Amino acid sequence: MLRGRDLALHAAAVTFYSGIAVVPIALLGIWLTGLMIGADRVRQLTGRTIAALPDEIGAPRALAALIDAGLHLTPLLALASLLPATLYGEGLRRAFVSIYRSSGESLVGWRGRLLWLPLLAATPALLLALFLALPTTSSLWVRGGWWSVLGVVLSFLATWLLLTPVVIWVFRYVAPGRPPWLPTILIGSFTAANLAGFLHGFVLFCSLPLNLGAPFGGFDAIGGTVAVGLWLYLFHTIVLVGFAATHAVKPQLSGESSRADDTDARYRRSA
Repeated sequence: MLRGRDLALHAAAVTFYSGIAVVPIALLGIWLTGLMIGADRVRQLTGRTIAALPDEIGAPRALAALIDAGLHLTPLLALASLLPATLYGEGLRRAFVSIYRSSGESLVGWRGRLLWLPLLAATPALLLALFLALPTTSSLWVRGGWWSVLGVVLSFLATWLLLTPVVIWVFRYVAPGRPPWLPTILIGSFTAANLAGFLHGFVLFCSLPLNLGAPFGGFDAIGGTVAVGLWLYLFHTIVLVGFAATHAVKPQLSGESSRADDTDARYRRSA
C-alpha cells in the first residue's frame, strides 16, 4: 500500500499538525484530570516521576511546567485550546486519505477533527490511569538494579495498554476505509507496543548529555524543539506504517484486492 507514496512527507505533515496540537491536548487533559481528582492529587501522583526523569536536557522542568500550566488553566483558556487540539485529527485524516487514495472525500479536515473529539473526551481517563501507575513505576526506577528493569517493564506495559485503544480508534474511525476489526485490533495493538517502546526510548534520549543547541549557535531552546520534532516525526512514521498494514491485509479478508488494483492503476495513469 505504501508503494509510490512519500511516507516521509506524510509523516512530516502530521508532525506539523501535532506540533500545534500536542501541547493543547496535554493542557486540556491535565486540566480535566485536575478537576476530577484535584490539583494536589495530580501533583502528588506526578511528583516522583518528575524527580526521576533525567535532567540532562531539562525534561523534568518542561514536564513540571506543563503540568502546572494545565492545572492553572481557566475555562476560557480551555475553550481556546480546544480548536488547536483538534488539529491532530485533521492532520492524521489528511495523511491517511492521501495514503489510502480515497478520492472524492469532502471536508477531510473537519471529518478528522470531529472524529478526534471522542479521544479528546477520553484523555482525562487515560491520563488518570497513567498517573495512578506512575508512583509505582517511578519508585522502582529510582531503586536501581533489577528493580529499575521491573519499573521499565511495568511502565511499558501500562503505556502499551493505554495506547492500544487509542491506536485502534485512530485506525478504525479517524482513518478512512473502515478496515475489518481483526486486523485493526491485532495491528493496532502491535503498533501501540512499538509506540510505547519508542516513547521509552525518548526518555533514554533525554538522559544523554547532549548539547542540543550546538548546531543552532548555542540556542538550546531551538535545539530542544527540533529534537522533539524529530522524535514526533519518527513516532508518526510508525503510525502511518501501522495504518498501511491494516489496509494491506484488508483485501485478502474482504475480497477487495481487485478494487484496490483498479484504484492503483487509475492513479498511476493519472500521474
